[in-house]
Amino acid sequence: MYEQSLRVAVIGAGMAGLLTARELKEKAIGSFSSRKAIGLVAPGVNLPRRLMGFLDYPFSQKDGGDPREFPGHEEVLRYLEDFARDFGLVELIRFGHEVVRVERVNEVSHEWVVESRTRGSESEVEEEVFEAVVVCNGHHTEPRIAEFPGMDIWPGVQVHSHNYRTPEPFQNQIVALVGNGPSAHDILREISPVAKEVHHALRASYVHFKKLENHNNIWQHYVIKCANEDGKVVFQDGSFVYADVIIHCTGFKSHFPFLRTNEIVSVDDNCVGPLYKHVFPPCLAPWLSFVGLPYRAAPTLIIELQSRWVAKVLSAR
Repeated sequence: MYEQSLRVAVIGAGMAGLLTARELKEKAIGSFSSRKAIGLVAPGVNLPRRLMGFLDYPFSQKDGGDPREFPGHEEVLRYLEDFARDFGLVELIRFGHEVVRVERVNEVSHEWVVESRTRGSESEVEEEVFEAVVVCNGHHTEPRIAEFPGMDIWPGVQVHSHNYRTPEPFQNQIVALVGNGPSAHDILREISPVAKEVHHALRASYVHFKKLENHNNIWQHYVIKCANEDGKVVFQDGSFVYADVIIHCTGFKSHFPFLRTNEIVSVDDNCVGPLYKHVFPPCLAPWLSFVGLPYRAAPTLIIELQSRWVAKVLSAR
């Protein structure tokens, strides 16, 4: 069967970008460019390693590594780095590059311009032309922040879980923690032994103000109503606290500021579309595709199957 060779740009070098790059390389599809450092930031993971591993590259415990079934982020990063090295992907990655524009410039030949520059600098933009683009920057790049009156004048520190690293900065601090997802509970568990107080704000019908059993310094509240210039954080259940820090564990927004499709692909209420099977925009397929958008699923398996599909379509198999 006829197989075509294309020059493909892969945007992102996390799990989705690495898997897509590997599949494209194995299908011998031209050259491609993955434009973000390999990395993963999280206090831990909420999936067992057996579900996080790839079908043909298991996430096995290694000598000197994290032995836990739910390993820390350092172990996951090591796994991704090993995968990139073992499949010869490291030399294909443009580390520290930021993509600033992706746009189709020729509808007949399906040429796409990709502009990039060194991250964090005002260096000259580099322009390259590709025949296809696979967007793999994931949905954990643009933090979603809880909004409430007074948040701009409140004098304390506000951080998103995306920027959380270790519990030590919260030593003896009074912390208001917003959110009810895995990151919220992971961070709550890590900071509560060192923080002076942790006030957990939740949006759920069963929530009311109370001190959690078997915890001397954790209180549960309904969502934040407002924050004041004097440092007071007021909750909708009527309770309040003078906090030092607010941690937003409120998820992320799908974010593709570099992608210009003349509104053929758009983001509405965090839903990216229109996409066939969450991968191909019908009007631009197969020259533009997305890998790794679904998040209410087993992410590793979804990403691996999507990347295989994209590679097979682009190789005309």
